[in-house]
Amino acid sequence: MKKDLISISDLSQQEMEEIFALTDELKKDSLQYSSVLKGKTLALIFQKPSNRTRVSFAVGMFSLGGLSIYLGPAEISLGVREATKDVAMTLSRYVDGIVFRTYEHKNILELAKYSSVPVINGLSDLLHPCQALADLYTLRERWGSFRGRVLAYVGDGNNVTHSLLYGCSKAGLNFNIATPRNFEPKKDIVSSAKSFAVISGAKINLSNNPLKACKDADAIYTDVWTSMGREKEAKARKKIFHDFQVNKKLLSYAKKDCLIMHCLPAHRQEEITAEVMDSNNSIIFDQAENRLHVQKAILLKLLKPVIRKS
Repeated sequence: MKKDLISISDLSQQEMEEIFALTDELKKDSLQYSSVLKGKTLALIFQKPSNRTRVSFAVGMFSLGGLSIYLGPAEISLGVREATKDVAMTLSRYVDGIVFRTYEHKNILELAKYSSVPVINGLSDLLHPCQALADLYTLRERWGSFRGRVLAYVGDGNNVTHSLLYGCSKAGLNFNIATPRNFEPKKDIVSSAKSFAVISGAKINLSNNPLKACKDADAIYTDVWTSMGREKEAKARKKIFHDFQVNKKLLSYAKKDCLIMHCLPAHRQEEITAEVMDSNNSIIFDQAENRLHVQKAILLKLLKPVIRKS
């Protein structure tokens, strides 16, 4: 793997599979890895609020024997109190790795440019690679193989959609996307994903019709209609996205055993009904749990400890 994890587009299919295989090992017997990061420290720079990303990385680092230090907006005020370049060069002398959760993707690129230690994208306005890797792992756990399977995404063409595009196209998972007009994922990311799909054999389909996207789908995925930083658009988006709710009607177009996915936090009765979210088809909280396990594997890959299994 490269020094950093900024985007799934930087990973090969083999590297993704290595992360998943290591995650299997961690879930099977986590105790054998309980001290492999002893003496290592991870900085968590968070400009955005977080539940799963912050807790899963902090718990993951602790369970591997390492230490994490949380640095919220008030501690650094990145780019205001101190230049991003200076923060990167300073923290590189203190810690062994950095997780960065920010509003603007350019901040992650700049931090990684000047950091001499690994930088992990904990979320930006463009990408959310750790989430998508955990999502794909969760499906792999259920299905064993992605061959012939279809994941349908219904909602906003946002950072999660972008990372799922990269992940599905690399892994060979067919991916249908349905968004309202003018809310499609970025064209350059779609183009890159389609080029990856040529190699993996995945089929990438975009439309503005959620029923079409979910036809015979093996899994349906959604996310909030209004991401952090776009709260002023919430009222307008509720009207625009009205027909993109994941509900029983939409689910009836998919396969009977179709899995239901959401990256959380969820706005129940908006993008997804409580009935569907709490149904037996839902694997939403499996996704949330697997953030911990997959990110532990990522930490082991990037921080490169000498692993001596017991």
